[in-house]
Amino acid sequence: MGAFRNYMDRIERLFSRGGPLERFSALYEVVDTFIYTPADVTGGAPHIRDGIDLKRLMIIVVFAATPCFLMAMYMVGHEANAALASLGLQSDGSWRGTILTRLDIGCDPGNLWACMWHGALYVLPVYIVTLIAGGFWEVLFALVRNHEINEGFFVTSMLYTLTLPATIPLWQVAIGISFGVVIGKEVFGGTGKNFLNPALVGRAFLFFAYPSHMSGNAVWVPVDGFSGATALYLAKEGGVSAILNAGITWTDAFLGNLMGSMGETSALACLIGAAILIFTRVASWRIMAGVMLGMVGTSLLFNTIGSQTNAMFAMPWYWHLVLGGYAFGMVFMATDPVSAAMTDVGRWIYGAVIGVMVTLIRVLNPGFPEGMMLAILFGNVFAPLIDWFVIQTNIRRRMRRHAS
Repeated sequence: MGAFRNYMDRIERLFSRGGPLERFSALYEVVDTFIYTPADVTGGAPHIRDGIDLKRLMIIVVFAATPCFLMAMYMVGHEANAALASLGLQSDGSWRGTILTRLDIGCDPGNLWACMWHGALYVLPVYIVTLIAGGFWEVLFALVRNHEINEGFFVTSMLYTLTLPATIPLWQVAIGISFGVVIGKEVFGGTGKNFLNPALVGRAFLFFAYPSHMSGNAVWVPVDGFSGATALYLAKEGGVSAILNAGITWTDAFLGNLMGSMGETSALACLIGAAILIFTRVASWRIMAGVMLGMVGTSLLFNTIGSQTNAMFAMPWYWHLVLGGYAFGMVFMATDPVSAAMTDVGRWIYGAVIGVMVTLIRVLNPGFPEGMMLAILFGNVFAPLIDWFVIQTNIRRRMRRHAS
């Protein structure tokens, strides 16, 4: 009752103040920490070791994900323009095509500017809807619980957007991020208390609730009448040779010149983000190395075993690295400091579990060729247990050492 009464008092104060200035001031109390540093910061004490705070931490992650965001706009626009050219069309007839025509930009797949503009008209609406829908729940829970809004949602909104296909309906975008924020984070107490990555929770919800809009051959290129399989789907059917026969080289896959979710296809952009996160010590290099080693070890094992009926057994580890959402998940999703393991040894184990799981799903599961999303959520669930075993092992080791 106390929390509800406080919430009602704040709502009343927000909407019943006399002038616009007073109303703005009340709203500012709720959302000010999105932009400005709060006033109640630690002034100085012996325990202060670093000037970084949550705001700067999240800004670094956003900066690291920016190459993926830019590549998403270019690649979505390039795939759409190339599809229109293959169909002999100058425009897709939608409001996006009208804008491109009115601005005399066109849909030339060889024009960088035209590709960026066309892709932005798909990526930015998804991102804006994500900010509005997810931001609504963030502000609502902040009002109810009388706590500050932190910058964690900016990262969640960006990563969530990049995991979606370009053809996703905007109403599904709003439902997915609402589920991710509310069920994946806020019901557990908000930022720092969730045990699952909220961006992946929202994405997983959409995958299972609306599978026809999240998978298949018609969802990756936003042009009506055009369909095409992802490289992973091709590999599932005929291995690496099927990918090469489709005209996709390893360099194409590394750069991101292939079909897939908007911001997950470019391994180059993901590795640039990894370099930024590791250099600034924002993300754990141990987790990334564990994911890499787990995938390499498992793929080499499958290469050794071999199979006459499953072409995925023969896929080399360097192809796994550049296909699907592996690089994006390894760099940005698996390293989430809240839902990942906390101990150094636990991070190695946690990363290895994800690397092994994604390879197992890709190779052995005939109905789901991706695997990274489910592997990370699986790792999130077991991260607290991994840390518990690591800590208990350390305690027993210390007890034996002191007892002797």
